[in-house]
Amino acid sequence: MHVLSSRILLRPTDPERSRRFYGETLGLPVYREFGTGPDRGTVYFLGGGFLELSGRASAPPPEPAPRLWLQVADVRAAREELRGKADVRVLREPVTEPWGLIEMWLADPDGLRIAVVEVPERHPLRYRP
Repeated sequence: MHVLSSRILLRPTDPERSRRFYGETLGLPVYREFGTGPDRGTVYFLGGGFLELSGRASAPPPEPAPRLWLQVADVRAAREELRGKADVRVLREPVTEPWGLIEMWLADPDGLRIAVVEVPERHPLRYRP
């Protein structure tokens, strides 16, 4: 299988609230929109991928739900950027994990877990000796 593109599809319980969270609170740029009205689709650019909010779910996804992994240059700066924003639920402050990544965990309005990750300069994901 030759994959040309990919995206994560979410069906939020409240599309407008989720659009505010991903677009305004997290500041993800809009790649494209389609349809009209409150249930229109919005696709956000996620660096090397896309996140699409479309349709409406009657309930949040059951466990085990997918997780989002968002790599940033500086996770502590991202934390400061989000500090004081009422709709941000920080599940865990930035911590250096035993595997070397610096991770902070958030939840979106439907409880979907989001890892905000910094890959340090000398980590194997970035550095090849």
